[in-house]
Amino acid sequence: MNSLTATKLEFQNNLLPERGQAYLLPFFFDQAQSSRLFERLLNDTQWKQEPITLFGRKIMQPRLTAWQGEAGYAYSGTKMKAQAWSPVVEEIKARVEQVCGQSFSGALLNLYRDGSDSMGWHRDNEKELGPEPFIASVSFGASRTFHMRLYDDKKIKRSLSLEDGSLLVMQGPTQRFWEHSVPKTARKVGPRINLTFRRLFPDS
Repeated sequence: MNSLTATKLEFQNNLLPERGQAYLLPFFFDQAQSSRLFERLLNDTQWKQEPITLFGRKIMQPRLTAWQGEAGYAYSGTKMKAQAWSPVVEEIKARVEQVCGQSFSGALLNLYRDGSDSMGWHRDNEKELGPEPFIASVSFGASRTFHMRLYDDKKIKRSLSLEDGSLLVMQGPTQRFWEHSVPKTARKVGPRINLTFRRLFPDS
């Protein structure tokens, strides 16, 4: 899984039945790498709890976040100032860029402290991400269920477990037609850290 050629072959297995492309590499980082990176991310990141606007009402996000990159980023009524790339995020970013053949200018970091932290249904379709965003999502720590459904036909769904060290790639028209979420769970689960690498096009 470490070679560029072998990894790109995995990108042939599209998880979506139509109007999108999503690929999962479950052991992108091995267990030792994942444990080391999780601890560094947990301790070295300037985590914050930011408000978001839902249905015209401001609420606090049910997770902690940070935005690192070359410029600020705004979504759901929240404007996030860019923190400088930390060494650990730069390390992860370099590996992801190598296998994806993409360069990224920002990363949203999410810390799910336990099963009560979550992410509601949404699409990563902000204008500055361009018409077909390439999203590379890396997960460390506890496994959580990731749901996807067609935006205009919510009966068509896909669910997958994002495990420690996994890489999920979403590209093409996925963010136009599919929305995704990480729901709360009553199961006793430990913390999870997720990084979603993106490329911003501020003039788009």
